[in-house]
Amino acid sequence: MREREIEIDGPDGRLPVFVTRPEEGGPHPTVILYMDALGIREELRDMARRIGTVGYSVMLPNLFWREGGASFDPALLPTHGPDPEMMRLNHATTNAMVQADTALLLDHAAADSAARDPVGVIGYCMGGRHAMGAAGTFPDRVAAMVSLHGGFQVTDRPDSAHLLIPRMQAECYFGFADGDPLSPDEHQRVMEAACEANGVEARFEVYEGAHHGFTFPTRFCYHKPSAERAWERVFALFRRRLG
Repeated sequence: MREREIEIDGPDGRLPVFVTRPEEGGPHPTVILYMDALGIREELRDMARRIGTVGYSVMLPNLFWREGGASFDPALLPTHGPDPEMMRLNHATTNAMVQADTALLLDHAAADSAARDPVGVIGYCMGGRHAMGAAGTFPDRVAAMVSLHGGFQVTDRPDSAHLLIPRMQAECYFGFADGDPLSPDEHQRVMEAACEANGVEARFEVYEGAHHGFTFPTRFCYHKPSAERAWERVFALFRRRLG
């Protein structure tokens, strides 16, 4: 694998991005991985590498870069709960900010001889709504969208991610934790109805017995059977839509 840390110039400053892709072959389809609210850490880089090893050029941006790029220790969650600063950054990182970043990422990928369209997007927890945002904001570029144990995807705010579903042209996969309070059943029904009403090809799946964050190997809530099934769904979707 080849990997590097880059910074992409934008109107607000320099966006830090971890990039990983296979050593051989190419150009490779682009995949953007949207982080969870714990921020950039080796666990996420390893997940980007896993996607890259099967033939994709993966970009992992630090979505908290405007406020210093904070990261938080997953090991503290079982005893301390969510860090207040983490939750503040989660909500302060708006869809408009992230889609401005996504535009920079897409422009960079378009100019990269080792990357190509179509583009896939995948987001975990907080990143789930931003992956949805990318699919709805750049429907001509994004052909595959994955949201895994996404949170706050349906809100009463005017920038709620679910409001972009009518613009999506990507095939979508939504994987939910069982009884996840951040994505309750009624929110899932809203998104499913919106996809059906707008002809968006989408699969919705609940992982029984799995809790929010079940895909992360170092998290106390890691559920390996569910996490591996999620990888199976992700790679099947990417093969269909990205090649």
